[in-house]
Amino acid sequence: MSARLQRLRAELPAHGLDGVIISKPENRRYFSGFTGSAGMLWISGCDAKLLTDFRYIEQATAQAPGYEIRRHGSSIYAALDEVIKTGKHVRVGFESDAVTVDIFQQLCKSVPDVQFTSLKLDHLRQQKDEAELACIREAVRIADKAFTQVLTYIHSGMREYDVAVELEYIMRKLGSEKPAFDTIVASGKRGALPHGQPSDKVLSAGDMITMDFGAVYQGYHSDMTRTVVLGKASARQKEIYETVLAAQLTGVASVRPGRSGKEVDAQSRRVIEQAGFGDYFGHGLGHSVGLVIHEEPRLSPYSESILRENTVVTVEPGIYIPDWGGVRIEDMVVVTPAGCEILTASSKQLIELDV
Repeated sequence: MSARLQRLRAELPAHGLDGVIISKPENRRYFSGFTGSAGMLWISGCDAKLLTDFRYIEQATAQAPGYEIRRHGSSIYAALDEVIKTGKHVRVGFESDAVTVDIFQQLCKSVPDVQFTSLKLDHLRQQKDEAELACIREAVRIADKAFTQVLTYIHSGMREYDVAVELEYIMRKLGSEKPAFDTIVASGKRGALPHGQPSDKVLSAGDMITMDFGAVYQGYHSDMTRTVVLGKASARQKEIYETVLAAQLTGVASVRPGRSGKEVDAQSRRVIEQAGFGDYFGHGLGHSVGLVIHEEPRLSPYSESILRENTVVTVEPGIYIPDWGGVRIEDMVVVTPAGCEILTASSKQLIELDV
């Protein structure tokens, strides 16, 4: 954690700050190792304190050895006031994107005579270190293995709910802490819903089935999507699937350090547009993944963010046609000096399942 703290502390002078309050769970964990659900960090040039309540003192002491652990009473803000005033700090950063107006008002009331400045820290998590990449690789491995196993379970007559439950059960058995997000299973015409939640729709021969799911390992997420067909694929299904696959492969090949999110998105999107399906691909190409399932940078037509080495992103183009269905194919990749490494191992060839 010391290297992470050094990078954080290096940000403070550039923003004219004496210290920063960290309240986002993912940033609290990233900079301290503390996984509890309640607490704040106070970090200045010489201080590193973790404020939490009685429930987490033992846990915080074990997980954040580089921090002074402070137990607060009824108000964490009063404890913050004591910590900040002791060091005579007057210019303090806080994560405005994680603080409600009510909490900010409480903060200002409890810690007077301090100038609060909005500070965003998420960019410090963009480039993953080797320990983070190891966790992400394991989360990806779990999802890959679950996909292989669930294919033997899917059959005509079962519901989308059943597929989702089985996927999540398998991932748990393989070591996932929880689903990385609400599992998506959308079949037949429901495949036109990019984020179609599982329903009681019964699977039938000829259905395409889109499954978007992920695992969590030591806090780090994975995210993959595969679309399969129950029975033999029609010519139309094959055409659309091959178009999405070509776009996905182009997107992966376009990922490299120094490129912006919109440059990578444009390369993949062009494949779908040239095939005549541009109006049916309405979301961005991908997003970064880590302690949170959707992180920056994004791969989208609007993203100016630059990809850097050891950034992990998804590449997930799709085609969604109302009253017909849809196809999405998604891999996770990590940016390397020469391009990227594909982390997701599952086949991307169209799989035709026995009815």
